[in-house]
Amino acid sequence: MWRFAQVGIALGALGAMICFMGLFPGVTGAEPTAGIGLIQVMMVITGYSLLILGALTYLKYTFYLDVPATLSQQVGTRLALTGLLFAALAGLADILGFGSHIRDDAGDIFFGQLQMIGILASFGLSSLGVLVYVLAGAHLARHAPVEALSESIAGVDDTSEIPLVEIDDMA
Repeated sequence: MWRFAQVGIALGALGAMICFMGLFPGVTGAEPTAGIGLIQVMMVITGYSLLILGALTYLKYTFYLDVPATLSQQVGTRLALTGLLFAALAGLADILGFGSHIRDDAGDIFFGQLQMIGILASFGLSSLGVLVYVLAGAHLARHAPVEALSESIAGVDDTSEIPLVEIDDMA
């Protein structure tokens, strides 16, 4: 299952790169414009979503592979995903029609301070969810290898199938 941990690292790195390109489009060679556009908002949200999903995948398949998720870890996962949903709703509020600056034919979208605060708070909520996932399973990661080792030793120690040879029979 180590391959899934590597997929998590790849998702996280791809997400960080996409988020960086959304925040700073001049890095890609695009002409900088005033304000922030729909494509930039979508890239930032997509990049951060991939970063969070990569982190959750890496954590699950590196530290908690053979351990079932606890209730608090499930809460952390749901908190992370809820933060991503709120970030998408805050970032696309004007496009979806419930923002304070509804788009018309004449003007472009307006990315306001409330949207920025909503996205940043939602990203913080997602990060908190990943942190809850890690901290809630910290005691499981310490005790899981010992339990798995004791189970594997118990399975190997079974000598009922080994035939016994009498010393008198060999003479």
